Amino acid sequence: MKPTKSSFQISRRHFLKASAFGAMGAAAGPLIVPSTLFGQSAPSKKIQIAHIGCGRIARDMDLPGIIKHDSARYVALCDLDAKRLAAGKKYVEDYYAKKTGSADAVKVKTFGDYRELLQMPGIDAVAISTPDHWHAELVIAAALAGKDVYVQKPLSMTLAEGRAVSDVISAKGRIFQIGSQQRSNTQFRTGCELVRNGRIGKLHTVKIGLPSDPSGAVEPDMPVPPNLNYDMWLGPTPQVPYTEKRVHPQNDFSRPGWLRIDSYCLGMITGWGSHHVDIAHWGMDTEHTGPLEIDGKATFPKSGLWNVHGDYHIEAKYANGVNLIIDHTFTNGVEFIGEDGWIFVSRGGGQATASDPASKTGKALAASDEKILKSVIGPNEVHLYKSADHHGNWLESIQSRKPAVTTAEVAHRSTSTCILSWISMKLDRKLRWDPVKEEFAGDAEANAMRSRLERKPYGIGKLIKQI
Repeated sequence: MKPTKSSFQISRRHFLKASAFGAMGAAAGPLIVPSTLFGQSAPSKKIQIAHIGCGRIARDMDLPGIIKHDSARYVALCDLDAKRLAAGKKYVEDYYAKKTGSADAVKVKTFGDYRELLQMPGIDAVAISTPDHWHAELVIAAALAGKDVYVQKPLSMTLAEGRAVSDVISAKGRIFQIGSQQRSNTQFRTGCELVRNGRIGKLHTVKIGLPSDPSGAVEPDMPVPPNLNYDMWLGPTPQVPYTEKRVHPQNDFSRPGWLRIDSYCLGMITGWGSHHVDIAHWGMDTEHTGPLEIDGKATFPKSGLWNVHGDYHIEAKYANGVNLIIDHTFTNGVEFIGEDGWIFVSRGGGQATASDPASKTGKALAASDEKILKSVIGPNEVHLYKSADHHGNWLESIQSRKPAVTTAEVAHRSTSTCILSWISMKLDRKLRWDPVKEEFAGDAEANAMRSRLERKPYGIGKLIKQI
């Protein structure tokens, strides 16, 4: 793949200019301050929430995770599939009807285009539960419109998108949270605290076990369902014929096919990888950097619709001397190995959603010696950010204006390591990476893969031009 002037590239220097834009506030539209900040005199004391994407991950995680909090009130929904939009509206309105005893308690507005939703007055915050290839554009558009943002992982499809998202969120002063819910699970914070406080001695290796995806058959072209805006669903990706297994099931909310097509998702390396690499970085104290070297090997399907990687092995070296190893044969979870012992942390067999590949991991937290797990972290030692409810933490941060447990920059760095792994797997060779400049050393082919061509009128390029 050769570098092209048409590729969207972005630099840190360009986005530093955005801080001045953020300070001006209304340069690109009014900054909507959450109604909760006005206290008892506010028309509503609840955070007014809009949700973009009403599919599987929204129904299984994000809608129930947000709607249960009394501090939030859903006012709008958006989806490109009218059937899913109607189902989302019913879900929200039925919830409020049951809670209040009134069928007319809440009537949410619905939109088929996120741009129209962002023009609706009174929205304080936006939750995004779309396919991966839409994440960056939606986060940036929401931030530029003055909204606080929750987005499902991974943060981006490309390194350039991730850098843009982090810089815009910072420049606009928005509260951000990503769906790295493991940070709000006690065992992951405990395991990372023990590592950070030297309970296993000097850390030298971290092993991450992730699932893998099978390939699939060639699928026939199909007519686009009348309820689906397929052109917009494709967004910035190339125009290709519709087939149901490319998008999502039309009759249920089971696992969608786009998760196995690298135009829309890079595979398990970003799917589960963004969860576990985030925890690895938390324990390694490398949340704001990345590896110096990365070497990935993987098998890729030679035919069929689904083309994300299959089996894989990745090794990355960090400036602090820690070696990060990711392999599909390892037990699903994160194992920290030090000179004096090891700590393993996982979901204990849990799944992100009911239709995710099952993961039999055993204990959620284990160590080479039980005494390590019973160790008490002293008042003068490292205490990591404590969050007991991931969506609730986001809502609390909106009210306090203090950062949530996962910032956009932290999300960008964990996602970056996953994308670097993918680039190395695709090129089938070791790469040298500069985590400060965020570029490959003397490697034009790899540097060209930091971004992708964007099919107009979609993508982040048009949004960046507003600044």
